[in-house]
Amino acid sequence: MSTVTDNQDDAIARRRARILEIARNAGSVAVEDLAERLAVTPQTIRRDLNVLADQALLSRIHGGALVASGVNNIAYDTRRAVAAHAKARIGAAAAALIPDGSSLFINIGTTTEAVAANFSHHRDLMVISNNLNVVDALSSHGSVDLVCVGGTVRTQDRAVVGALAMRFIENFRVDYALIGISALASDGTLLDFAIDEVEVSQTIIRNARKVILVADSSKEGRAAPVRVCGMEAIDFYVCDRVVDEGLKAACKAHGVEVIETLAGEAA
Repeated sequence: MSTVTDNQDDAIARRRARILEIARNAGSVAVEDLAERLAVTPQTIRRDLNVLADQALLSRIHGGALVASGVNNIAYDTRRAVAAHAKARIGAAAAALIPDGSSLFINIGTTTEAVAANFSHHRDLMVISNNLNVVDALSSHGSVDLVCVGGTVRTQDRAVVGALAMRFIENFRVDYALIGISALASDGTLLDFAIDEVEVSQTIIRNARKVILVADSSKEGRAAPVRVCGMEAIDFYVCDRVVDEGLKAACKAHGVEVIETLAGEAA
């Protein structure tokens, strides 16, 4: 009997090691894909992912998991693919908050890019961005006055960062800031990985009348080393859903209007 149990334990350990290998190579994994690749049920994969998340080896998200890292973010192209459908919904919902004739900042991030993709019917916007992907997306929009922030370009994600970027942004005072982040702590703290990026985001927040945070639920509970701000600086939080009860309480305590695009749907 013990031999059978030992063999089962070995199989589970090998499968979980393989899951970690796949996740580290890709940056993220999906339940259905892993179930097919490893020839087990989705329920088995969910149990494996939950155990690996409890061991802080992966960060659990809806439908899969991310590589857990408290120091380095996953590659930008990989981030684009993570929760892509959720980001598309968030992008549409956040864009709907922006009236025609508004001025706004858009910072770096795949979710803020999803917001910019929903401005096709907006008119008379002034958009200032340190995200060259956003600049590219809006450059052919005939009714957007587009301003590209000057400074040092970080080539891996096409972010404009550094002291020059901060000084450039200080010249503006806009209606809205659209902010994406890498991690959200249970107490409502916004976190990111790179100090130069965080400093630019903080400058953007200071110079906007209203701040809209856009983030999918995979950001909840992730570890990142640099503090951006607390929920007291945020006016709207647009997400797929808020899972963390502490985060819900922080939003309520600071009067943040929460817009959940998947509210009421099963996780």
